[in-house]
Amino acid sequence: MPASRTADQLNRTTSHIIKASIDIHRALGPGLLENVYRLCLAYELTHSGLHVEQERSIPLRYKDAIIDCAYRVDLDVANSVLVEVKAVDSIAPIHLRQLSTYLRLADYRVGLLMNFGAGVMKDGIYRLVNGFPRT
Repeated sequence: MPASRTADQLNRTTSHIIKASIDIHRALGPGLLENVYRLCLAYELTHSGLHVEQERSIPLRYKDAIIDCAYRVDLDVANSVLVEVKAVDSIAPIHLRQLSTYLRLADYRVGLLMNFGAGVMKDGIYRLVNGFPRT
């Protein structure tokens, strides 16, 4: 279950993730495997004091069944932001639908899709919300 956070707290966390991603992209550039970027991002965020879980399994509730390991998110940051890491030429609509579904099923308010395959990191950042708090 995600932690309850205000809009300001969620915005600060996502800003921190975005800054770390830009720093990593500037240092390494595009062209590496997603796993490398995920590990570097987890390192940066952990060393800045944020709690990070990598490849966190999230159970899925379907009718009266609970499927324990239905899907894994790349990063769960501060138990409040889901992060999917990609390293592709361009983001496809399925990538955005995947994160949107993860947010809905896990009941998280915000998620980031970070495409380290972009030539410039700012072009590879996608932010999705799910019932984002107003205050």
